[in-house]
Amino acid sequence: MSSPSRFDVVQSAFSPRHPVKSLSIAFALWKALIFLVVVTCPGPGYDTSTSLLPYQAEGLSDVISSTHKHRIRSSYLALPLRFVRWDSIYYVHAAEHGYVFEQEWAFGYGYTRIIALLLSVLVLYKLSIHIFGSHSPKQRFLCLLSAALHIISPAGAFLSAPYGEALFSLLNISGFYLYSSSVLDGGANKRVSRDLKLLAAATLFFAATTVRSNGIFGGILFAFDAVQQLWKIVCGGLSWHAIRRLGVIVVGGCVVGLGMIVPQVIAYREYCMVAHVSRPWCEWIIPSIYGWVQEQYWNVGFLRYWTVPNIPLFLLAMPMLALLLWSSLWGLRLSSVVRKDSNDVAPTMTTATVTSLLTRLSVVQGVLAVLALTSYHVQIINRISSGYPLWYWYLAAQLVGDATDSSATSKRNRLPAVLMQTMMIYGLIQAILFGSFLPPA
Repeated sequence: MSSPSRFDVVQSAFSPRHPVKSLSIAFALWKALIFLVVVTCPGPGYDTSTSLLPYQAEGLSDVISSTHKHRIRSSYLALPLRFVRWDSIYYVHAAEHGYVFEQEWAFGYGYTRIIALLLSVLVLYKLSIHIFGSHSPKQRFLCLLSAALHIISPAGAFLSAPYGEALFSLLNISGFYLYSSSVLDGGANKRVSRDLKLLAAATLFFAATTVRSNGIFGGILFAFDAVQQLWKIVCGGLSWHAIRRLGVIVVGGCVVGLGMIVPQVIAYREYCMVAHVSRPWCEWIIPSIYGWVQEQYWNVGFLRYWTVPNIPLFLLAMPMLALLLWSSLWGLRLSSVVRKDSNDVAPTMTTATVTSLLTRLSVVQGVLAVLALTSYHVQIINRISSGYPLWYWYLAAQLVGDATDSSATSKRNRLPAVLMQTMMIYGLIQAILFGSFLPPA
């Protein structure tokens, strides 16, 4: 009797028959574990800034003179404040008091104005079905496993804390989902539905950009479509449908761009249109409070983070950077994924359509990885990578024994499983560091 395949072993532990139930249980268990780790961490740790938040609305003398009140308040707030660490202090303060300090404008305007039910795990599952189909057990399990990997992503405790990562993941992945729906509708010649979904995707990317600036990379998809449509016009000549399609694409791209522009306009009116308050960035050719804050307060810029003291942070980020870059190359070179049998492919889900979508998403993810390596505080890639689906698909495809990589050695095939285990271990260690207010952030 033949031994069970790797796919059979993994599937037996995580059945795709009830995907929503399976993902919900896995989500609840992992979040509960992260919660317990964070709340049981001892001491205030590296920084005591969190302890000041409950009293910022009161005078310091009021706090000092009311010791009993201080004890009561501390007991009530001890647990929730465990999740207010690092950048989330800015998020919480801005949500409560608005943008008081200039540096707070680096933290997504949209996040502090939105409260949402975070279902990005389920959206990723639906997006995966768009790309890989759901006709065979292997396809369904690959989609389920991709969504499950999102639960244990290296963002860890940051997805449970008042940070922008969870909301960004929801908006960005939802944008990819609607964009893929638009592409599939285009393949089925559903023009009205295609255009409406494209504009809806643009709106989600707009919202994602107001939460995290890297949401602007969703605009790459619209730039790709615009170039493709212009080429069709050059080759096939002008027509009403071609011009209308190009107009929809351009409008969608402009909507995405507004996610970056609108907060800058609001800040410009507040800082640059008031007498005797003008700031240096107001005199720039293209005024940007975001660019000024990143440069002035966090020293963000091309190769600025490439210093000897930051070598440990580069080492910490290197596994995720390598995974993002490698999976981007994987997505670019695939001619088809999982769905090799044409009988299993729905009419709107042709190999050409899937390849086109994977190519576009690969470019978006690749740009993120390159910029994180050269221009960001590199360690944040472990957090912001949670909103990009391609690397989940790569790991899931390898874990279920992707037929497109049949030449790989058994040693290499074990690497995805090792990476998944490492993600879980890193998530728990990160939760301990997070709860104790210890680096790296």
